[in-house]
Amino acid sequence: MASVYEGPVQVLVDELGQLPGVGPKSAQRIAFHLLKLPVEDARRLAKAIVEAKERVSWCRRCFNISEGELCSYCSDERRDATVICVVEEPRDIVAVEKTREFRGRYHVLQGSISPIEGVGPDQLRVKELLQRLEGDEVREVILATNPNVEGEATAMYLAKLLRPLGLTVTRLASGLPVGGDLEYADELTLGRALEGRRAVDETD
Repeated sequence: MASVYEGPVQVLVDELGQLPGVGPKSAQRIAFHLLKLPVEDARRLAKAIVEAKERVSWCRRCFNISEGELCSYCSDERRDATVICVVEEPRDIVAVEKTREFRGRYHVLQGSISPIEGVGPDQLRVKELLQRLEGDEVREVILATNPNVEGEATAMYLAKLLRPLGLTVTRLASGLPVGGDLEYADELTLGRALEGRRAVDETD
């Protein structure tokens, strides 16, 4: 987008425009909203962003967001270590947790396979997932990727990798809207999908 505003205002608009889902017009609206804020509010927002970047990193086991080496789910010994639910993004964990149907552990891929965007298995946390499965502890892997083209492709790829390991590999049951995102599913629908998860077989 060509520069329209003076110096720092244009820089702010350009930076906001880099955020996912924020187009040029939205970037301008957000920028002018921020300019109208009291200085104290703007500083508080800037501080929150900087603190989040400095204090939050990835859990070394599951790659969820974490303030320490392990996230709260990995450090909770009460959770069932024999079942791993594989999701695309940390925000998907929140959606699954709201169902209160799952008490196992998680693994965050940090994306999905998308050839159009140049994202293949090597750009995801697939190798780390396989490393977690080398012991005898895990018995079931639930593939909870999004019910869209990228999510389905990712689930099928993982299923082919995991089947030879002798694990039970399941996929969330129908009930989730095709083409949707896990984070937008309501708790009841997602809970039923978890309860009715099905084995992933060669015909899928």
